[in-house]
Amino acid sequence: MLEDQKEGKSLILAMSLTPITSEEQSDAQDQQQPGLFFPGSVWPPSNMFPARRLGRRTGYSTVAPRTMVTARRTGQVGQVWVSCWILLSATCILSAQAQDDVPPYFKMEPPQTQVHLEGNRLVLTCMAEGSWPLEFKWIYNGSELTRFSLEYRYLIPSLDRAHAGHYRCIVRNRVGAIMQCSTEVQVAYMGGFVEGERSQTVSQGEGALIHAPRIHSFPKPQITWFRDGRKIPSSSRIAITLENTLVILSTVAPDAGRYYAQAVNDKNGENKTSQPIILTVENVGGPADPIAPSIIIPPKNTSVTMGRNEAIMECVANCEGFNKAALYLFFFETEYPLFVKEPPSHITAEMEKVVDIPCQAQGTPQPDIVWYKDAVPISPVKIPRYKVLVGGSLQINGLLPDDTGMFQCFARNLAGEIQTNTYLAVTSIAPNITAGPADSAVIDGMSVILHCETSGAPRPAITWQKGERVLASGSVQLPRFTLLESGSLLISPSHLSDAGTYTCMASNSRGIDEASADLVVWARTRITKPPQDQSVIKGTKAVMTCGVTHDPSVTIRYVWEKSGSVIDVNTSPRLRLDPDGTLHISQTWSGDIGTYTCRVTSVGGNDSRNAHLRVRQLPHAPENPIAVLSATEKRAINLTWAQAFDGNSPLIRYILEVSENNAPWTVLLANIEPESTGVTVGGLIPARSYQFRLCAVNDVGRGQFSKETDRLTLPEEPPSAPPQTVIASGRTNQSIMIQWQPPPESHQNGPLQGYIIRYCLSGLPVDCQMKNITNPDQTSLLLEDLIIWTNYEIEVAAYNGAGRGTYSHKVTEWTLQGVPTVPPGNVQGESVNSTTVRFTWSAPSPQFINGINQGYKLLAWEPNRANEVTIVTVRPNFQDSVHVGYITGLKKFTEYYSSVLCFTTPGDGPRSPPQRLRTHEDTPGAVGHLSFTDILDTSLKVSWKEPQEKNGVLTGYRISWEEFNRTNTRVTHYLPNLTQEYKVTGLTALTTYTIQVAAMTSKGQGQLSASTISSGVPPELPGPPTNLAISNIGPRSVTLQFKPGYDGKTSISRWKVEAQIGIIGENEEWLMVHQLSNEPDARSLEVLDLNPYTFYRFRMRQVNIVGTSPPSQPSRKIETLQAPPDISPANVTLRTASETSLWLRWVPLPEWEYNGNPDLVGYRVQYSKAGTKGGVLSHVIMDRLEREFTIEDLEEWTEYEVRVQAINVPSSGPTNVSAFATTSSSILVRWGEVLEADRNGLILGYKVVYKEKDSDTAPNFWAVEGNTSHSVQLSSLGKYVLYEIQVLAFTRIGDGRSSSPSILERTLDDVPGPPVGILFPEVRTTSVRLIWQPPAQPNGIILAYQITYRRNSSNSNAATVDVLSPSARQYTATGLKPELVYVFRLTAQTRKGWGEAAEALVVTTEKRARPQPTSRPVVPQEEVQARRVLLSWEPGSDGLSPVRYYTVQYRELPDSNWTVHSASVSHESHSYIVDRLKPFTSYQFRVKTTNDIGDSEYSQESEAITTLQDAPDKPPTILSVTPHTTTSVLVRWQPPAEDHINGVLLGFRVRYRELHYDRLRSFTVRTVNSPSANWAELADLSKHKRYEIRLSVYNAVGEGPSSPPQEVFVGEAVPTSPPQNVVVQSSTATQLDVMWDPPPLDAQNGDIQGYKIYFWEFQLQNETERLRTLFLPELGVKLKNLTGYTTYMISVAAFNAAGDGPRSLSTRGRTQQAAPSAPSFIHFSELTTTSVNVSWGEPKQANGIIEGYRLVYEPCTPVDGVSKIVTVDVKGSAPLWMKIKDLADGVTYNFRIRAKTLTYGPEVEANITTGPGEGAPGPPGEPFISRYGTALTLHWTSGDQGRAPITRYVIEARPSDEGLWDILIKDIPKEVTSYTLNLDMLREGVTYDFRVIAVNDYGYGSPSVPSPSISAQKVSPFYEEWWFLVVIALVGLIFILLLVFILIIRGQSKKYTKKADSGNHSNCTALPLTHGEMVHLDEGRFPALELNNRRLSVKNSFCRKNGIYTRSVTNTANVPLVIQ
Repeated sequence: MLEDQKEGKSLILAMSLTPITSEEQSDAQDQQQPGLFFPGSVWPPSNMFPARRLGRRTGYSTVAPRTMVTARRTGQVGQVWVSCWILLSATCILSAQAQDDVPPYFKMEPPQTQVHLEGNRLVLTCMAEGSWPLEFKWIYNGSELTRFSLEYRYLIPSLDRAHAGHYRCIVRNRVGAIMQCSTEVQVAYMGGFVEGERSQTVSQGEGALIHAPRIHSFPKPQITWFRDGRKIPSSSRIAITLENTLVILSTVAPDAGRYYAQAVNDKNGENKTSQPIILTVENVGGPADPIAPSIIIPPKNTSVTMGRNEAIMECVANCEGFNKAALYLFFFETEYPLFVKEPPSHITAEMEKVVDIPCQAQGTPQPDIVWYKDAVPISPVKIPRYKVLVGGSLQINGLLPDDTGMFQCFARNLAGEIQTNTYLAVTSIAPNITAGPADSAVIDGMSVILHCETSGAPRPAITWQKGERVLASGSVQLPRFTLLESGSLLISPSHLSDAGTYTCMASNSRGIDEASADLVVWARTRITKPPQDQSVIKGTKAVMTCGVTHDPSVTIRYVWEKSGSVIDVNTSPRLRLDPDGTLHISQTWSGDIGTYTCRVTSVGGNDSRNAHLRVRQLPHAPENPIAVLSATEKRAINLTWAQAFDGNSPLIRYILEVSENNAPWTVLLANIEPESTGVTVGGLIPARSYQFRLCAVNDVGRGQFSKETDRLTLPEEPPSAPPQTVIASGRTNQSIMIQWQPPPESHQNGPLQGYIIRYCLSGLPVDCQMKNITNPDQTSLLLEDLIIWTNYEIEVAAYNGAGRGTYSHKVTEWTLQGVPTVPPGNVQGESVNSTTVRFTWSAPSPQFINGINQGYKLLAWEPNRANEVTIVTVRPNFQDSVHVGYITGLKKFTEYYSSVLCFTTPGDGPRSPPQRLRTHEDTPGAVGHLSFTDILDTSLKVSWKEPQEKNGVLTGYRISWEEFNRTNTRVTHYLPNLTQEYKVTGLTALTTYTIQVAAMTSKGQGQLSASTISSGVPPELPGPPTNLAISNIGPRSVTLQFKPGYDGKTSISRWKVEAQIGIIGENEEWLMVHQLSNEPDARSLEVLDLNPYTFYRFRMRQVNIVGTSPPSQPSRKIETLQAPPDISPANVTLRTASETSLWLRWVPLPEWEYNGNPDLVGYRVQYSKAGTKGGVLSHVIMDRLEREFTIEDLEEWTEYEVRVQAINVPSSGPTNVSAFATTSSSILVRWGEVLEADRNGLILGYKVVYKEKDSDTAPNFWAVEGNTSHSVQLSSLGKYVLYEIQVLAFTRIGDGRSSSPSILERTLDDVPGPPVGILFPEVRTTSVRLIWQPPAQPNGIILAYQITYRRNSSNSNAATVDVLSPSARQYTATGLKPELVYVFRLTAQTRKGWGEAAEALVVTTEKRARPQPTSRPVVPQEEVQARRVLLSWEPGSDGLSPVRYYTVQYRELPDSNWTVHSASVSHESHSYIVDRLKPFTSYQFRVKTTNDIGDSEYSQESEAITTLQDAPDKPPTILSVTPHTTTSVLVRWQPPAEDHINGVLLGFRVRYRELHYDRLRSFTVRTVNSPSANWAELADLSKHKRYEIRLSVYNAVGEGPSSPPQEVFVGEAVPTSPPQNVVVQSSTATQLDVMWDPPPLDAQNGDIQGYKIYFWEFQLQNETERLRTLFLPELGVKLKNLTGYTTYMISVAAFNAAGDGPRSLSTRGRTQQAAPSAPSFIHFSELTTTSVNVSWGEPKQANGIIEGYRLVYEPCTPVDGVSKIVTVDVKGSAPLWMKIKDLADGVTYNFRIRAKTLTYGPEVEANITTGPGEGAPGPPGEPFISRYGTALTLHWTSGDQGRAPITRYVIEARPSDEGLWDILIKDIPKEVTSYTLNLDMLREGVTYDFRVIAVNDYGYGSPSVPSPSISAQKVSPFYEEWWFLVVIALVGLIFILLLVFILIIRGQSKKYTKKADSGNHSNCTALPLTHGEMVHLDEGRFPALELNNRRLSVKNSFCRKNGIYTRSVTNTANVPLVIQ
């Protein structure tokens, strides 16, 4: 706009002031912007406002103004402009001084003005600090906006232009209060133009002033002028003034026109266009007289502020013909105030003294000085002690304590205001509590103030304590405890734990004073169970609860109000108030309707809750129903009525009933809209009378019927439908029977009088003949005298009194045809090849065919086999005279008789005369039974048999042999046809040969039979194949891969595959399922002809010329895939159930024919009218055991064709599924129809199944109801996510198969979400490092990250921006300033652009700490729902590190495990919705805070809350639906799990309805009000009908989902008695025969259709019970594949069409004994070079009483040329081990053992090689023996320990003459290298050798070298010598004599004699055997076995007694020994 002005003819004066420098301006801007404020923090004095003494508002320059005036001439004198720009700057700063209680001070003053857009959110921040508590108050235009509070911000959510004005804040604490400089808030807005003058007239030559229309706008908009739609450019005559006035000087005629002003607000961008202003120029064309100059825009006096404002002054003059003009300017300059003298920040003075507080400022004009004390203006008039001196200083005389406080000096002039402050402290008075706290009581959750008013100088500091805990002071601030400015303590909110004694302590430098009081906290009285809105039925009872929780010490009172009036329950017996506050209202009526309020009053608080009561009743009957014939619609009646009273419940519908021809009333329309007052009833039948009545229905029920309308009769009409079911059938070759049924009664339109039959020749232009039947009851007619084998068209029509009706559709029928009477002619037959015969013939004459030639049959049969005819049908060829046909697949070189015949539909004509022919000769098949005998080194004999398929005359045989894989060595001989053996000579010894034999005919050589054999090596049985693997599993085939076993030194001629089918187990039978011949190199084969959906386990055998190998190890168990059933249901019978229904029965599919999952097996019933094409109807029954079905709604007297087909899968999903992404969060899915053959029922809708690809989450379902929509838009999807999508259809039964394969589609990309997890792990005073994680919703491929950071007090222009790579996860920002707040913004970029930014604040300080925990989280009761609650909390201190996020945990009570619900709750949130909770469950919650330093402690646990009840989410399980009687069924069920009931279970609802397959009726509901019920009987059902039954549960909230439907046929009851006289007989070891008698006849309740036999192993019913079902009423069954010698329990139940009857009592039976299974294991221990200990396990299946075991062992290779087999029979079932000796060293032995019952079972075998194993110890050093008396000591040295340390030693011994080593001592400690043994362990006189064996973890090592032989002869000890005995005898005799002598001397009077016997016994007792000393050689149980040519040694001890060798006591009586 200014540029346009400069182009005019004007004089411009410009004045400017020197601008401030860019550096100064940047600093000023940095300090001017608002910053982050932390209430309560105390900043050090050194950091406080270093520029405070500058006396200026920070951010503006103070450069002295310099004025420069310039003038320039720009053109002719016609217009004068004056412009002036004036810029001034000033600053205003506050300060504070630190002390114990820091006075409040401002960190930053607000800008003088600020502009914001209307509608935006405005937050004004009071940037102040000081000692706690700080309180803030906001002032607007001198008026209070708020009271003092802790909120330092003032929020205007949406700015309005009325909010513009001056704002300032006041901050205070206990020290004092100060007031902030004001900031002017300007609101940018723009309104519309104000209508003004619409036209203007000016004379030519004069100046035209077109004023812009007034418009409400701030700031003043920029105006652009347009004329006639074009912008007006500036020129020498045209300009726009500062007031947006369009000035046109010296107007001329072209200036006339329509002018528009367009206004643009440069702040909010809005623009408006005014209405047009029409300018008219008068006096056009006159002489141009000079015009005297006139000032049309005079200048205005202007005031500007130096350095701040800019002024443009203008003056416009209009003149013509003059060249002089005068201009006068008046300019007034102002200067921003500036302090030249300020007070110190802190002043201390004593009482009664005088103090001067300096304050002086300068500016233009001179500023006014205004003083404030604690933000209140000082009035010297009111307080004479205060005096403002000249210059502005404040003098206070006679100081008092109340003078202590904050003093502020404001300097104000027109340019603005500044302020400075000081704190005055008056000293010398000790603290005194003038008003201390008083004992108080408060309600929990309410606020309470404990007062503490003090006096003293300086002002005392206040500290509040509870016990020893400081709650609040100038430096301490705990949550909920606030120190008020007065010194009082605010507790908000109070908690029960706050009860106690509180102490207020006042202190200053003069002393301390304190006072205490007690606080009592009452638990709040709350209504926790409020009354609920209720709707009750009239006359019932209404119960309104009012549950309350309250403090036990508080008395509560209940008051109920209705619509504001108190209810007195004593005034009516219908009202009752329980002590718990529950209000009972009985016999409710309309007067009880209203709003009820429960009020609870107590000293612990009051509470009230409302609920509305609505009383419903039945609606009244509709009034004045009128019925009249419709004038516009045929066969219709118009019915009208008046609305009825709705019974205080909205009407749901009207029900219209009709009485037709005085018949009973029936429902005609059941769902008439409740708003209707009329309806047209159409589709009525002529000639019938009708009467109507209505009733209204609301949720209470059905009201009374209205009165009946007058009866109306419709006029008669001709029949509107033809006769039905017109059937024509040829009876003879000259007659046709025509049958029909009358038209439907509803279409007869009056009494029928007869029928018209019209018939004529089909396709010929001849007249039709008529037959008139005047008897309306006749429905058939025989048309006679017709033409033979001719086609007729026949029609039938009915007629009544109004005329003839329509003819039926034409029925065409032929008179009957016959069979041909002559055979085809010229029949010739010849052989084409060895399997095909060619026929030629000519057709018989058409006159002898007697019908339609259906074709020819070619016949061939072998002589003497006339019944086995090969027939080939050939379609007739009407073009050629000679017909040709072939019979293929005949036997080769075989004689046949052949013939040809012609046939029609009735049958075959005569055969042509038979001709004899023979098929051609061919090459023969393979020879039979190729074998080898007399195998020597250079020759062998080859034998074979004739081929089974000779295919001609054998001319001889070809035999050839060659070395294996060396064809150049082949020798071939041709032999005569009678030779079947040949001796092959000239072979090379020990060479493998391939021998081939083939038969020959004249056609050549036949199929080769080949085998390999080694000369000189007889072939052996092959070994089993190994490594069986299974692949390519299909419904009827699998592929086996295998590794061939040992070939038996010849080639494999055949592979055999055996399988266990169905039941897999060790004892189950193996069956041959496949063979493959003449493929010796096969490594895989395909097994065909398997059963679908059947378990298999395979094994293989291989066959060579010797025989068949043992079986391989079984394969893994597999299951073949499903396939459609192979057979249809059997015994299908059909009978008439009624005039319109058929009753169909069949025998269900046997279980082995399911070919699929039994749960998916069902039946498809298809039916159609006989003889018609198309129109096939079907119904699917998804019950594999169903036996019958009723086909309903058929036409009367009509023949139907019915088929029953078995199905086993819900077939397939929809076809042609496609998907493509439409947006970043939606995908359009389309699909086609399900193939009709696969629908299996009426499709009710589709489900789209989708999930993220490779996700483990459950798939989502999107349901599409109905079968009409085949597309759906999936919305709310993840952005740029790949989805797997399938579609399935569902029927009433359930979901079908999903479409396959899955469709993959990815949603489109979008801008990404914000990066997550922003943390600052390293923060320094000048740098920070932040880390982050990629966005949780990348929504595409991340291409880059952008990080922006700036000081929180700077604008966006000063921000630093950096773009990082997509792999970046951290960033370090440097060059920051200390102790400042920075804001970081991080955003990611995809192809679509930059996404949402994540923002985080950080303080550049190293004084960071972990955050404090939040307050105890609370859950308001009104925010508690069934599955979610709203959790709220108050944050704690953030530790000078901003909070990043919160973590919310919950736990389910009484479980004590905490679970994280969310670890990413926004730091800006103080509440959070916790969802995914369980209904009716108790929970506790807690919250944790996280900042960059770490986590806080968890908050206190919330109070326990219980979620509300919700409707159940799972249905019950229907266990059975059984017909009980012919009109009732029993339903049994199992309720859902308790955690799915979601509340208190109240009962069950049974829904049932009769099934009509063309439509669905509504359900009848039966409610079972007992939560413990598990059955219900549904009675009064219709016979011979099918019913559908569903079940659901309900609780107080509502009803859960319904169970899947169960169908039942009502009409027959289940048998009520079990089968009688059940007998079980044992047949074999695996079979029991069960027989029974049927239930009594009176208990069968219908035809018995079969029996179910339940059988299980005794006492193992739950684990082993099986079921066998007989679908025929047989009275016996053979239970096969049982376990041998096992007791079984058998129970039998009968079933009929209704279901299963009761079971019979269990009958016991046991299978016979059978061969046992193989022993469970074979184990070897104590293996040495010559012996081993063999043990085995019992068979897993004994199958009888174990009588013993047979052990067989032999060397795998001959030993010294000899191979002997040893067989040992062990009697009894124990012991299960044996010691085997005399084995050869280093030889591998094969051990086989099997158990015996009645016979021997299979073997278990294993091989063992004698001698030390790898890693076993080496031999110890050669032992030597020292002898001492009767003991021998054996010494040895240690040898090589092997791969593991030696654990023990073993000593073996052997008699030198026998040579059998046996263990003598074992378990000798490893540290010992010698051992002493007693000779008593050995046989005396026998010489022994000893050797030592070391043992480690790898086994027994090599034995040492035998010791020198040593004899076991004892050396007699000295006490056995004769001389020693003589000496002892003499000594004894002397002693006796001496004793006798003494006795004689001492007792002469007595005789004393004594006979002394003395004996010396010597015996040899075998030493007991102890562990670690000696083990008998036979291990104490079994004799040792020798495998050599010596005699069998059974000596097992070396103990001698009295010189006779005896055996030690062993228990061998039950261990007979047999050697074979």
